Amino acid sequence: MKANYKMTVAALAGVALGALATMVTGIATSLAQETVRIRGSIERIDGSIYVIKARDGAEVTLADNPQIAGVVKASLSDIKQGSFVGVTAMPQADGSQSALEVHIFPEAMRGTGEGHYPWDLRPQSTMTNANVERVVTAVDGQTLTLKYKDGEKKIFVPANTPIVVYVQGDKSDLKPGAKVFIAAIKQPDGTLQGRAWRVGRDGVTPPM
Repeated sequence: MKANYKMTVAALAGVALGALATMVTGIATSLAQETVRIRGSIERIDGSIYVIKARDGAEVTLADNPQIAGVVKASLSDIKQGSFVGVTAMPQADGSQSALEVHIFPEAMRGTGEGHYPWDLRPQSTMTNANVERVVTAVDGQTLTLKYKDGEKKIFVPANTPIVVYVQGDKSDLKPGAKVFIAAIKQPDGTLQGRAWRVGRDGVTPPM
């Protein structure tokens, strides 16, 4: 069921990509506060209110210093040995992993959310944020060997997998029609505060 989100805007400011590393995919799993992930699009802007149409229902207030990153389209050829990436994947019957999406971190965000943990894109999906140790290319895609501090995973990336890269974002990215992924923190009173924003550019939907 779709619902509208009202987001009251406090101060929106562009931030360096290095600052984004404090609140990105997977980081919130280590925080005491509960993180709620919101996926949707900006339907309209009404003065200081952003109305978001999303797949889940809630009202979200914008944090005083929101972290905003643009999300742009990339390709398999952009994934290199030594890249730091995040891969949402599904476990396969043979114990391997098959990618649902890949996002490439810029160097300033290396190490963000490092590890392998459950994700909520689909039931049983996982997220692996790690360094690319090896890339094996085949006709139908690539197999990535990803190494993180507690281990490693081999993940197959089909040729048609959505691949994106993060770039620095700011308030100008928050406009009607833009697709967004928001990491919101549940406050003690039950309200949600949006702190980390991933905003698609040129029609891109943040695939997380």
